[in-house]
Amino acid sequence: MGGFMCVDWILAAGVGFGWGGVMGVYLSTPKTEKYFGDGENDRLRYGLASMQGWRTTMEDAHTALPRLDECTSFFGVYDGHGGKAVSKFCAKHLHLQVLKNEAYSSGDLATSVSKSFFRMDEMMKGQRGWRELAELGDKGQKFAGMLEGIIWSPKPGDSDKVEDSWTEEVEFDQTALTKLLNQGPHSHFPGPTSGSTACVAIIRNDELIVANAGDSRCVLSRKGQAHDLSKDHKPDLDVEKERIMNAGGFVVAGRVNGSLNLTRAIGDMELKQNELLPAERQIVTAEPELKTVKLSEDDEFIILACDGIWDCMSSQEVVDFVHEEMNTEDSLSAVCEKLLDRCLAPVSGGDGCDNMTVILVQFKKPSKSATTSSSNQSASSEEMRPK
Repeated sequence: MGGFMCVDWILAAGVGFGWGGVMGVYLSTPKTEKYFGDGENDRLRYGLASMQGWRTTMEDAHTALPRLDECTSFFGVYDGHGGKAVSKFCAKHLHLQVLKNEAYSSGDLATSVSKSFFRMDEMMKGQRGWRELAELGDKGQKFAGMLEGIIWSPKPGDSDKVEDSWTEEVEFDQTALTKLLNQGPHSHFPGPTSGSTACVAIIRNDELIVANAGDSRCVLSRKGQAHDLSKDHKPDLDVEKERIMNAGGFVVAGRVNGSLNLTRAIGDMELKQNELLPAERQIVTAEPELKTVKLSEDDEFIILACDGIWDCMSSQEVVDFVHEEMNTEDSLSAVCEKLLDRCLAPVSGGDGCDNMTVILVQFKKPSKSATTSSSNQSASSEEMRPK
């Protein structure tokens, strides 16, 4: 077991930028060193682990924030494809955009997270988007981004204060600032052709909201039974195929336009170029599918993981594995690390050779007095069948 640990929150990912990297290339021996972490608040505790495995690069990223604000927790996994920068960009920015959205302050979590998915695509366009993606990228592209940042950095120094983050709360004209920050040779950059899935869980009091775009997955364990809280967005789904065809795309050999094996993602801007259609109706869309659940005493934990896990084990198999390991492990990150080892293939090729990332969030049981007062409200707000 190795890596680093951060008690409160973690943004861990490989870095990369490219447009259209090579998939399916394996190392001669897997990289089994793991990033791991644990944390908690008064309502939950979590553990996480990620591992590069057999892949030549690490394209997964994640965010774990038990205290997004005083009553809200945020967890997300991001599985990059064609490069690493988009997944890391999401891990850095998506939760902050949830906080900044007007709907969040009014208590509308679903709207704020949905708009934040689309916001990622907008933020990655133009000179400023290109530069940040470059700085998050592989060594060569990172150097290019930093060098261009030196050459094209807005002047005078006032603008330096807003470039480190994407804050828009400034004292001078925002339109002028945006124009200033987008000066440079990539001012018309349409956004990356690489992309990332995004599967996010937001917990506020007894409400759980899951937002998903792509084939990462969130699963709830309720009385030991697995309940999928997200849908894998694949080209064989009728509703996805219909949108693709209506937008002028096609599906061949299980891939969108013959290349991408999922139908919703952040990034992949070359598949979002139909100017006659809104963002949610493009060939590939960043629109998340949302699910809201009222948590009850029967709910034990949720698992968020990239498809490197789900390609190897079913939702119920993972829930069973976690239950068994939690009987002997106090650390949730240790449970996650064992799950990664369980899924790692002994030889390269096929399932078990992808990057792997998992976040395990366990709900703390309320006190007896709290249990009594809420006993009449313990049922879920929707029916879910075990997977």
